[in-house]
Amino acid sequence: MGKRRQWYTISLIGIAIGMLSILIRGGLNYGLDFTGGTELIAQFQTAPDLGDVRSMMDKIGFSKSELKTYGAPNLVLIRTQAIGEGTSVGDTIRTALQQTFPDKNPVILQEQKIGAKVGSEMRRDAYMAVFFSLIAMLIYVGFRFKLVYGVGAVVALFHDVLMTLGVISLVNGLTPYTNFEIDQNMIAAFLTLVGLSVNDTVVIFDRMRENQKIYRSMSLKDLMNKSLNETLSRTIITSGIIFIVTVVLFLFGGEVNRGFAFAMTFGIITGTYSSIYIASAIVLDYTNFKQRKSVVQQHAVEKA
Repeated sequence: MGKRRQWYTISLIGIAIGMLSILIRGGLNYGLDFTGGTELIAQFQTAPDLGDVRSMMDKIGFSKSELKTYGAPNLVLIRTQAIGEGTSVGDTIRTALQQTFPDKNPVILQEQKIGAKVGSEMRRDAYMAVFFSLIAMLIYVGFRFKLVYGVGAVVALFHDVLMTLGVISLVNGLTPYTNFEIDQNMIAAFLTLVGLSVNDTVVIFDRMRENQKIYRSMSLKDLMNKSLNETLSRTIITSGIIFIVTVVLFLFGGEVNRGFAFAMTFGIITGTYSSIYIASAIVLDYTNFKQRKSVVQQHAVEKA
């Protein structure tokens, strides 16, 4: 706990860099689930030139389409905000691909279409799900311990979500393995992360409460350090096992699971870190502040 202010600074810098990245990139990269439009995954016999595919999309009237490789060089993700009626957009793109790249034998592996209104509603519901889960955690931890403990836990959860979002924005598009977008899988990762992180925090708080009954004369700072050391092996083992699983899922779980796995891999690191240096530290600083305030008020009464 003696180094908590240095870690406060590191956390603030990390969040600031992540938020700056989101602003520079013009916001988060939402998936089709949340924007609406038409998405296709095309498989070619040999890797196509994305510039040629983009030129083809411009010619058929979809100039603002998003193109990127989808795991393998011969798989191309084509996304456009155009919806059309029925499968008209998908049929147009399929026909154009076959006419433009007859030697590469393009095949549409998957086609997805979501209306703009549905996408907007799903995006709103996803944010609400994360927000209300944080409020529920505040009520639960505050009821089980004290309100300040709940506040510390929720601040730590906000820290985890913001740090993970920032890193996703920073690495998005840097390599074929880090083409991330905010979709339903990613939201599921954040909600899972919230649950894991608060569970780790509750274990630490519970040990602190037990030690307060045993070591009544010990200062809160020393008691926190003792409690953290006593739960550290459990934290490392639990978080380490999850970390190994999510790394394997990221490397070998396929393109669909890669965003979920990356968010969980980085999130389990920030969740473990925040349970110590954010949640516990906030409780300590608030308690010290109340004690100092009480001493000042007592002195004022004595002088009066």
